[in-house]
Amino acid sequence: MGEHVSGGYGTGKEALLAATVHVVARKGLRGLTYRAVAEIAGVNNSLVAHHFGSRDALIEAALDWSVNRSIGLSGLENLPANEEEFCGRLMALIRENPDIQTFQYEMILEARRRPELAPAVRRLYKSYISAISAGLGHLGISGETGVAQAAFAGLDGLVLQLIAGMDEDGVERSIRVLWAALARATETPASSVRP
Repeated sequence: MGEHVSGGYGTGKEALLAATVHVVARKGLRGLTYRAVAEIAGVNNSLVAHHFGSRDALIEAALDWSVNRSIGLSGLENLPANEEEFCGRLMALIRENPDIQTFQYEMILEARRRPELAPAVRRLYKSYISAISAGLGHLGISGETGVAQAAFAGLDGLVLQLIAGMDEDGVERSIRVLWAALARATETPASSVRP
């Protein structure tokens, strides 16, 4: 048998979702079959159909799972109050979970070709922006949607750059620049910030 997804996902639905993320990250959607997912999860392929019923249901469930996992691992809802921890946590997330991030970008692009995936992608962005809004609130930064969306757009772009093979040191420096901008936002009264 081929490689298996490890990480304590067990053999239930979570293992199948983790395997789906892995397959799509490595082979794209064209490589996503029940058999490929089952092989990575180490189960019979009929189990995939049993749990999800359709390929599209599997894809949507895997996308939701990947977002929840990524938000949990990154700690976006409870951002650290210092630059070192902020940068370290984000870099570790990207280094240790490239399949999750790659899978999400695959789904975002696929939603342009398959509009039925658009609601799941909108949920993805809404979840991330909500999480970073909460995290910014913990830092004393206005959690308004525009600020949170701009902060997430910066992080999202930097993650994409790293996944695309850009220089890791350059991405880390840019995360630190983003941190400095966020820190300055805590010093600026909200009434003096222009829309």
